[in-house]
Amino acid sequence: MVNEDSNVQPDGYPTTLPSCSDEKSHYAKTDVEAALNPPTDDASDIVLHSEREIATHVISVDDDPSLNPWTFRAFFLGLGLSAFGGSLAEIYYFKPQTVLVSLMFLAIISYVLGFAMETFIPRHGLFRYLNPHPFNRKENAFIIIMASAAANSALATEVLAVQRLYYNITPNAAISIFLLFSSQLLGYGIGGVLRPILLYPSKMLYPTVLPLISMFDAFFRDGATERRKLKAFYIVFGAIFIWELFPEWIFPLLTGFSIICLAAPNNAAVSRVFGGSGGNEGLGLLSICFDWQYISGGNNPMAIPLQAQANHVSMFIGYILCIVVFVAVFYGNIWKSQNLPFLSQLLFYENGTMYDQLLILNSNFEVDPTLLAEQGLPYYAGTWVVYLLSTNLGLAATFTHLFLWNRDDLRGAWSWMSPSNLRKWWQDFRLENVNWRFWKDDGIRERPREDEDIDPHYAEMLKYPDAPNSWYYATFVVSFVVALVVIYKSNSTLPWWGFIIAVLLAIILILFAGALYAITGIVISVQTFVQMIAGYLHPGKPMANMYFVLYSYNTVSQASLLLRDLKIGQYAKLPPRASFTAQVIGTLLGAILNYFLMNSIIDSQWEILLSVQGTNIWSGQQPQQYNSQAIAWGGLGHELFSAGKRYQWVPFSYLIGLVAPVPFWLVHRYWPRLRTDYIYTPIVCTFIGWLCVGINSSSLSLFAVAFLSQWWIRTRYPRWFQKYNYIVAAALDGGMQVMVFILSFAVLGAAGTAHVFPTWWGANQGGNFDHCLYLN
Repeated sequence: MVNEDSNVQPDGYPTTLPSCSDEKSHYAKTDVEAALNPPTDDASDIVLHSEREIATHVISVDDDPSLNPWTFRAFFLGLGLSAFGGSLAEIYYFKPQTVLVSLMFLAIISYVLGFAMETFIPRHGLFRYLNPHPFNRKENAFIIIMASAAANSALATEVLAVQRLYYNITPNAAISIFLLFSSQLLGYGIGGVLRPILLYPSKMLYPTVLPLISMFDAFFRDGATERRKLKAFYIVFGAIFIWELFPEWIFPLLTGFSIICLAAPNNAAVSRVFGGSGGNEGLGLLSICFDWQYISGGNNPMAIPLQAQANHVSMFIGYILCIVVFVAVFYGNIWKSQNLPFLSQLLFYENGTMYDQLLILNSNFEVDPTLLAEQGLPYYAGTWVVYLLSTNLGLAATFTHLFLWNRDDLRGAWSWMSPSNLRKWWQDFRLENVNWRFWKDDGIRERPREDEDIDPHYAEMLKYPDAPNSWYYATFVVSFVVALVVIYKSNSTLPWWGFIIAVLLAIILILFAGALYAITGIVISVQTFVQMIAGYLHPGKPMANMYFVLYSYNTVSQASLLLRDLKIGQYAKLPPRASFTAQVIGTLLGAILNYFLMNSIIDSQWEILLSVQGTNIWSGQQPQQYNSQAIAWGGLGHELFSAGKRYQWVPFSYLIGLVAPVPFWLVHRYWPRLRTDYIYTPIVCTFIGWLCVGINSSSLSLFAVAFLSQWWIRTRYPRWFQKYNYIVAAALDGGMQVMVFILSFAVLGAAGTAHVFPTWWGANQGGNFDHCLYLN
């Protein structure tokens, strides 16, 4: 059905598209009204076009201030799932098959356990402290935020693992723990200070969390509509739970069904271009994937909304360019690509054998020119060089794109430099005010004016005292000082001035990469850029490169995670101080567990972790890759990437990326009906290197699901879209993750010997599942 709204064309797009800059004025006058008057079912036929409409129509703006998150049940389950998630994340870090503990999985498990405690624990006598009231959404949000903060393998454990495995350096336990604490919390401090820019505005939607919040509404709201949504959730959850058993174990051909591979199973070129069901197999062109694990990937295609959904147009353009460029580089033998594997991220000798990087380091683990001359410079696979180029293009384009399209949103980033703000901050932190401000400063949360672009969910949060800004400043200062001590006590070779540059670089990158993530849900990696900067600042020092990346790139990642979790708290109306408490506890607990499990695994699996292939249970692939990148960028940056050198276009690509968004901006300014504002240049550039590693058979299926959900259903069936799109997305992710988690332990070898399904046509255990020629 076609909506008859006069502002909507038959194809479902508005006749005049508000750009990123003019959308603010379009919705400013209704901000507070939207917060105070949440939508009803009467609005369910509206086709949603803006971030504001998504935030107010798909998820509830309502809040019940009487709901209490500070319960024994919330802390008990939060700590338990944090211990579980933190331990499991570190175990999986050393597995040949990387499995992540997903946010959706934690949400489902915490809901089930919370509901079980509510059901089976009595509410009389002393038991009332264990089960004071029905399990509520704020308790669930508190648990999820704490567990998700813990359920990540801290990058500092990667640094420590590389030091032990490749440098024979074992920092003492205290130094290691403080390294973990400081590197994990430094980004929290910076991200918290920047929340008025990257959290509060409606444009900062964080679309990847919308399925989770939609699920919350179904779990905890009363009414017939919510019961129907919850019923739909369970049906879809159960269906995908059962379905995933087939592509994951019984019928793995469903991971990548390629007619061309079946027609030409012995052709190497076909395998490289059309194969894609296995890691580093090929580009997966025209393959069809029926495995939701790979279709959903890191960003559920049903969850990227509205104008941000145009990212899939940008992604598709980048995807096509990626295939063309990869094939051209390989078959054109650029960078001697045909001597090397088609897809790989490791270092090689010119003849294609694995490069032994230890043979070029001296006793201080710095590059020795004499040893380097004997071994020769290493080579990257040509497709991996394209990945490095495209990553740099995308990052540089991010800066220009945000300046052109979102400069009003980012202008506040530099308002702290005004004399009036500097005077105010000095008064706030004068000695006699410290104690008072530490506990009672309400941050930068002032009542919104009618002309402000304020998230209606944020307006509802104004009734709760904020986590004071001074808490975040204190987190940053303590982490900064501890980190300075650690880099010298751990013999990192990173000087104090290099550390300061790393932190300053992280602050700048958080503003740009964080804004893009908040608006679109797409992550632009800054690791390559940071490694390049570190390589030129500290040439010949791969260990300094690792620490620089830790305190810069990891700081950006942690800030993004903090802001994402704070957005979950905002959507769930969890008091800000509860969100801060949950994040810090989960992060510290997870870091400690990461450290002890890392040492235990290294002690027991030392030789296996140093081997090239590892076993079907343990593998050192991730520390090997991190060390290899540190050698190339930190040890050989000048030799490989400087002007006139083999990979000179990798750093030069920044210059091209800076100008890439300008033509699209000019076209939109003078010919707005061409809709070039829907082209996210950073994403196009980044996705030119998208297929460099992993399983690539899911690309076309991803684009098909995105089109079906966010264009066809959103415009033709808006009532169904509002009620069910995000709850179905949550159910698909949740059911898939639970089944993958069970299969990983039961039959896929995560906890021991793998139990492979017997070989048959749909389970080609002796080669690639899609029957393409096995090349590696």
